[in-house]
Amino acid sequence: MRPTIARVALPVPLDKQFDYLIPSHLFPVIGGRVSVPFGPKTLIGIVTQLATQSDFKHSQLKEIKQVLDSEPVWSESLFQLLKWCSQFYQYPLGDTLANALPSALRKGKPADFSTLLEWQLTEAGKNQFMVGFGRAVQQERAMRALEYGAVSHQQLLEQEISGSVLKALQEKGWVQSIEKKPEIKTWSSEVEVEADKPKLNQEQAVAIATVNSAQGFGCYLLEGVTGSGKTEVYLNLIKPVLERGQQALVLVPEIGLTPQTINRFRQRFNVPVEVVHSGLNETERLNAWLSARDKAAGIVIGTRSALLTPFADLGIIIVDEEHDSSYKQQDSLRYHARDVAVMRANKEQIPIVLGSATPALETLHNALSGKYHHLELSQRAGNAKPTRNRVLDVKGLYLESGLSAPLIAEMRKHLGAGNQVMLFLNRRGFSPALMCHECGWIAECKRCDAYYTYHQNSNEIRCHHCGSQQPVIHQCQGCGSTNLVTVGVGTEQLEKQLQQLFPEYRAIRIDRDSTRRKGSLESALNAIQKGEYQILIGTQMLAKGHHFPDVTLVALLDVDGSLYSSDFRASERLAQLFIQVAGRAGRASKPGEVVLQTHHPEHSLLQALLNHSYRHFAQTALQERQWAMLPPYTFLTLFRAEANNGEVVEEFMRQVRYTLEAHPLFDETCQVLGPTPAPLAKKAGKYRWQLLLQTQTRPLMQRLLTSAKPAIELLPHSKKVRWSLDIEPQDLS
Repeated sequence: MRPTIARVALPVPLDKQFDYLIPSHLFPVIGGRVSVPFGPKTLIGIVTQLATQSDFKHSQLKEIKQVLDSEPVWSESLFQLLKWCSQFYQYPLGDTLANALPSALRKGKPADFSTLLEWQLTEAGKNQFMVGFGRAVQQERAMRALEYGAVSHQQLLEQEISGSVLKALQEKGWVQSIEKKPEIKTWSSEVEVEADKPKLNQEQAVAIATVNSAQGFGCYLLEGVTGSGKTEVYLNLIKPVLERGQQALVLVPEIGLTPQTINRFRQRFNVPVEVVHSGLNETERLNAWLSARDKAAGIVIGTRSALLTPFADLGIIIVDEEHDSSYKQQDSLRYHARDVAVMRANKEQIPIVLGSATPALETLHNALSGKYHHLELSQRAGNAKPTRNRVLDVKGLYLESGLSAPLIAEMRKHLGAGNQVMLFLNRRGFSPALMCHECGWIAECKRCDAYYTYHQNSNEIRCHHCGSQQPVIHQCQGCGSTNLVTVGVGTEQLEKQLQQLFPEYRAIRIDRDSTRRKGSLESALNAIQKGEYQILIGTQMLAKGHHFPDVTLVALLDVDGSLYSSDFRASERLAQLFIQVAGRAGRASKPGEVVLQTHHPEHSLLQALLNHSYRHFAQTALQERQWAMLPPYTFLTLFRAEANNGEVVEEFMRQVRYTLEAHPLFDETCQVLGPTPAPLAKKAGKYRWQLLLQTQTRPLMQRLLTSAKPAIELLPHSKKVRWSLDIEPQDLS
């Protein structure tokens, strides 16, 4: 019997699906998109079920307007994974499915390759090389980029070649634009380019053989010290997968890490490599998505969202820097890409490799307890030597923009030897606060419980929480004095101070402010590689995965904030950061040195890191977590709520607590902590409260939340506040 009802998941914040009548001329498929009326609007939804009956009368149901797909947009295993995500992370199915689609498909565009704009030289353009380009430097750069064949418009923009330069060249008749659809080519059986491959050491060979010899699903933690050649292991694991005609997915934490990773994969393999990240435009994102689905791509490298890309025949998943907090989505569907990747590998019955020099304590716990296979790389690749680490006690020392005299002397020594120095300060802007020297008034954001950060380069004060900004204030709003001073040090101030201290050396600052423009991070990293800059200043962006062979001194200027934080994960993050930053020093044959400036050199965490390994720290931290009944020994859910009225939010959170504690499934192994104001109690004009639910097992947490959530939605204040659930949160602020 032909189904007459389609159950559709729509991108609306409701935990339900909607029934629609199927007109006789339309044939929807489960997992395919349909266009349906919803109130006054038309929405794009996903069909989850076809039926002959509905709980509603047929006269109450509306008809489907249009069927957009003749086949499901995802494979059965990926569709099941998305349903699991919706249940596990307690997020509406319609919104979960919409999150997993490229924006072009969410808007109802066909699931077909779009044309891309490419540029190529004309005959006149080729002849122009003989004549030269005079003082037209930008035009020459663009021409050189096209010298060896057509290049896509997007790639030229990434090389900082502007559209206006291309237009000028087109008007001169030297270049022409062509519109082209990507071709689906079957890749050659010779998947590897004959390259000068590094020789594997015994640990690398054992790790590769262990994964390659296994059948079906297996989760492997590849714990390798920084510079131990984890990427080389990944390349060797991917080779047999490609030779079998299967595809590989490589997840990296940050968009900034992708340029050098992509180049390494493209130089090594003779297969199409696609990149998926938030910096792509709508057309590029759709084409990359389709390339993976239709097997035009052999390898997909991407950030968190690339995990939900469909593949024709996925053979392996690799999660690089698996400990990185950016794998956890902080809004909407709050999934953890590492955990969902393990679940996807399980559903696809393929191996997954989690690589890190500093594994997350949850991952290490799974490896030590035998749930994951544990592979170790304890030697640095090539002839790189271990770094020399030391603490610099700055108590009583005068600090020049955060720099102590012993550190300045150490920098002089390394710079004088022709090496590069990296300074690490995780604070953007010129100064974290602007204060009146007469009365102590501090410029505070009116919408948040936070101070404005002073940005000297743009001459403005900005709130890094809500994004509000205004021209710099010259008069105290407390006493009227004009004697305003900056408090604390940011990367801008550090850069300015270094120009005065070391005028003969060039410094470069790499943070979110200095790398806003597309391609700016890549060009900065290239300039560092070429030795154009001797002093590198950076926030966390600079700590991860970059290979700078001439960096021999790395200094962390301010670690004290992490030693006494209210977040139980702060010590783990500091330990990971220290090891990652230390890994930037002495990566070639030059010996490296790492210096930590602190007022608390005797702190047990710093001593553990200096005198022992990350493993020693991790095992001690796991022991402490077990005593304190914290993850991974218990499971947390964070309830967050915010509203314009603080009393309403507090009352709502109290009602949530009573609802959970009165639930039949709530037993003596469960605990509710709070409600309390959030660490940032007011943000963007909203008052924020939070509450933690702690359970001993995941299944109990899931059953309790699934059962209690409908009751919470019916609470008197639930419509007056904006509230959310964060399953296994990484950030408690």
